[in-house]
Amino acid sequence: MIFRTVYWMIRSRFFSSPLGLHEVGRIRMRARLTDIDVLKHINNGMYLSLMDLGRVDLLVRAGTWQRLQRLGYYPVVGSATMTYRKSITWRQAFTLETRIVGYDERAVYVEQRFVVDGEIAARGIMQGRFLKRTGGTVSMRELGEALGVDVTTSPVPEWVRRWADDARLPSGRTPTPSVWDDGAS
Repeated sequence: MIFRTVYWMIRSRFFSSPLGLHEVGRIRMRARLTDIDVLKHINNGMYLSLMDLGRVDLLVRAGTWQRLQRLGYYPVVGSATMTYRKSITWRQAFTLETRIVGYDERAVYVEQRFVVDGEIAARGIMQGRFLKRTGGTVSMRELGEALGVDVTTSPVPEWVRRWADDARLPSGRTPTPSVWDDGAS
């Protein structure tokens, strides 16, 4: 994936048209042999890796990737979910669509769709945060300034907020032991 990521960064920066940060980014791809599993379709985990390419493409084409790098900010995924509808098979062409759907007080939310012949084959929702290379998290105020947007004007859709709340784990500083409920109570 590192070679593909570098390829898309170069292609997005030098060979793709600029894009507004809140527009839908689209990149055309074809399922490669390294993307598929023994059932000859894209492996469920590979979708998440391919989604990284779409988010990088969007940030690069919007001109914000370079700005974030200069500030020492980098993105991380806090939570992600995938819904699969139709298989994408080896060598099949598809378009990965990427769009920021909103911001809350902690994170940015991105919807990504894998589209084949105009039909959604799979969809992912991602909650992302930005961290500082010097340590700590980038506040939404800082992120808004870096991106040149007012993050308060793009609230997260209610269903995405419910998903984020339901999927959230305690912070990394909070002890969170793995204790399974055996259902015997």
